[in-house]
This record gives sequence, structure tokens and C-alpha cells, in this order.
Amino acid sequence: MAASPILRFVAAAGATNLADGIATVAWAWLASLMTRDPLLIALVAVALRLPWFVLAPIAGVVADRMDRRILILRMDVLRAVAFAAVALAIWAVLPLAPAPAQGISDPALYLMVLVAALVVGAAEVFRDNAAQTMLPALVPHQALEAANGRLWTVEILGNALIGPALGAFLIAAAAPLPFAVNAGAFVIAGLLVLGLSGRFRPPAEGPRDWRRELAEGLRFLRAAPLLRDLALITGLWNLLWQMVLIALVLHAQENLGMGARAYGLVLAGGAVGGILGGAIGPRLIAALGPARVAQWSLLVSAPAFAGIALAPGPVALGLVLAGFGCAGILWNMVSVSYRQRSIPDRLLGRVNSLYRLLAWGMMPVGLILSGLIVRAAEPAAGRGLALVAPFHVAALGAAVLALLAWRALGRGFGAR
Repeated sequence: MAASPILRFVAAAGATNLADGIATVAWAWLASLMTRDPLLIALVAVALRLPWFVLAPIAGVVADRMDRRILILRMDVLRAVAFAAVALAIWAVLPLAPAPAQGISDPALYLMVLVAALVVGAAEVFRDNAAQTMLPALVPHQALEAANGRLWTVEILGNALIGPALGAFLIAAAAPLPFAVNAGAFVIAGLLVLGLSGRFRPPAEGPRDWRRELAEGLRFLRAAPLLRDLALITGLWNLLWQMVLIALVLHAQENLGMGARAYGLVLAGGAVGGILGGAIGPRLIAALGPARVAQWSLLVSAPAFAGIALAPGPVALGLVLAGFGCAGILWNMVSVSYRQRSIPDRLLGRVNSLYRLLAWGMMPVGLILSGLIVRAAEPAAGRGLALVAPFHVAALGAAVLALLAWRALGRGFGAR
């Protein structure tokens, strides 16, 4: 018997998120094999996230114009090609030269990695926006929390539990391996999406004009205060999280003495909390309401960021990330389900992309800030303390954000 569309959709999400989880370790770890400069390592992550700032509005217009299934398929194929190219480029220059404290051991490979990361990031913008706008066509609106819970659980399993650990073991075995495996994962995801049946192209309303269409989406977002608040809060939170994530690679290597395998397992520890959040989320939201769940999920971030800096070893760090992962998945379940339910289908691609422009567009700022904070702190504080400075700055920022957002979240969800 053929699998139902939602099962195929979830399976495709599982394959792509497994690849994303592998890439979580692979991109940053590969950069650290070519340089020890935190700003140069951060630039690889910036290349992955910069397309969200540049292309998100365009991706929304495209998602509202064409068959979203075909768009997803094309982006999966593009990412497969990019990862395969990186694997071949690394294989061609093995063994890698030792990473210098300043500068890059192999500038040509580093430049190729930056270009590939830009391609992967651009494809992710179009693919992820289309996928989120496609879900309401697969399940009834009243089932969105449950469907998102399944998707977030699959995402956590692949992106945070299995993927990072697998990526760490693969890159420890051979640097090209995680990129080659990712190429295969995106091919599998594309084949699953290819078999989906249904109507996934929004109905056209009048002649196509991208300026008019984008302006229509912007007007809707401006007139929706809670959506706008959720986008801004998520954007500021993502800025803080990216500050932490890029600094965590060097902190784990130099302060805690972790190798690639241990680092991958620590990241996977955070997924355990995410799986718990995905399991209890629908019942918790039903019992407490979306406002309380969103408020407390946001408030957890400040002590979690501080705990990352203070954790004395891998086990403690894994436990802190587990609590953080649980809070993060609860926030996502509330915010994404509200967004999918409140935006009309004909506008979903455009409004969703503008939302994500605010929510994801600040990620590159956080990545650059992380490298600059380490560089600024190192002369006075020393290398070890400088590597945890971004965690303390993020903790302070998260505390301020939670206090400022508390009333807005209560008022916004209470007004529904």
C-alpha cells in the first residue's frame, strides 16, 4: 500500500533534517580544520544564513506562484549537487594541512566551501518556506499542532540527535564523508517528494506582479501585531543562539578538550529535550494555553545560555542543552502553528517568507558578533575566557528579551 502524503512528507523532512544535522557539525568542524580564527570560522556559517536575509521575500513570492512540491524537489536536487561538489573538493586535496592560528591553510578550498554554503543556504530558503506553506494542504487546520509536533520530533531526531553524532563520526573518519552522505540524503528526500500527490499550487488571483504581491504580504504582516511580535522575538532569539552556536565549536575543542565524536554526542544530548518537548507539547499547550507556553519557553533561554558557559564537562553541557532543546521545540510549536493557521493560503508563502526574513535574517549578525566578541575579549581575558564571552552576552540579552516580550505575548495570544 502506498504511503499517505503526510507520511511521505514527514519522511522527506526526516531525510533533509538528518542531512542538516550532519551539516551542523560538518561545516563548522571543516572550517576549524582550515583555520583557528573564530571570525573566519563564523564566515562559513554566515554564508549559510545570509541567503535568508537576501532571498526570503523572493522565496515567498515564488512559493505563492508555483507548485510547492516541484519547488521543494528542485531545491533538494540543488543541495545534493552542492554537497557532492564539496565532498569531491575535499577528497582532491587530502590530507589537509594543519590549521594556522591566523589565516587559512587552504584558501582555494575555503573559498569553494563558502560558495557551496551560499548555494545550500539559498536552496534552504526556498525549500523550507515552501515546505511550511505546503503543510496546511496536507492536514486539516485543527490537526496542525499534532502535525507540527510530528515534524518537529522528526526534525529533532535528525537535526539534533542522530545527525550531529553521525556527522561527527563521519568527519572524524574522513573529512569528505559527511558531505557525500548529505548528497545521498537529499536525493532520497527528492524522490519522496516526487511521489507526493495532491494540489500544491495556490490559485492565481489577477495578473502576476511581484511588487504588488510582495506589498500585499507586507500589508498583512503589518496588520497582524502578534505575528509581527513573534517574528521579531524569534529573530532576536536566533541572533543570540547563533552567537552561542559558533563559539561552542572552539569552546568544546579548546576549553573542554572534546574531539569531533564527543562534540556530536553533546549536541545530540540537546535533542533528548527536544523530543520530550515534541511529545508533551500539544497537551501542555492545551492545558496552559499558547501564551504561557511561549512566555516560559523564552524565559528558559537566559539560564540555559549561562549554563553553557558554566558547564564543567560534556555531560553537564549535554544536560543544559537538553533543557534548552525542550523549551525551543515548545516555542516553535506555538509560533509556527499560529502562523500556519492565521495566514490565508493564497498569502502563506509571502507572509511566511517575510516573517522568516525577520526571524532568520538576524542570524548572520549573531555569527559575526560572536567572532568579534571573542577577538575583542582575548587580549585582556585570555583565550579560554574569551571563548565563553559570547555565552554570557547571550544570557544577558535573552533575559532582557524575555522581560520585554512577556506582556506582548500574553496580550497577543489573549486577544485571539
